[in-house]
Amino acid sequence: MRCPFCGGEETQVKDSRPTEDNTAIRRRRVCNTCAGRFTTFERIQLRELLVLKRSGRRMPFDREKLMRSVQIAVRKRPVEPEQIERMVSGIVRQLESSGENEITAETIGNHVMEGLKVIDDVAYVRFASVYKNFREAKDFEALLDELSGPDSAALDDL
Repeated sequence: MRCPFCGGEETQVKDSRPTEDNTAIRRRRVCNTCAGRFTTFERIQLRELLVLKRSGRRMPFDREKLMRSVQIAVRKRPVEPEQIERMVSGIVRQLESSGENEITAETIGNHVMEGLKVIDDVAYVRFASVYKNFREAKDFEALLDELSGPDSAALDDL
């Protein structure tokens, strides 16, 4: 494993343990060159996934990119990091177990929106505004009307 500080190629594992949800192994490493310490995560990857973008391009699926987009949506919201990790791990498992090697960006976006809708309504609206490319206030109104249907009292806080 290459050291993120000095680029040295010889590192030593000091500690390994499973993550809280048992979906990855967390390893503490130390660089033999600069003595820098860092953490890596080892995850099971069932298959190589490609994301089919709206433009038609194909890109390798990037779990970290998915994690970053969710973290942006939940920024400054009362959402625990463990909730985000569980949600992202669940989405990745769903995608890998779908049997498809190519997943549309729309499918991924829909999974994220479903997960955020359960976790936090404000994060859901934030993500949807970017994902659905809102251009006017009425776009928000339509989404809020959808959310505040007969079974949603949670939006009273908005």
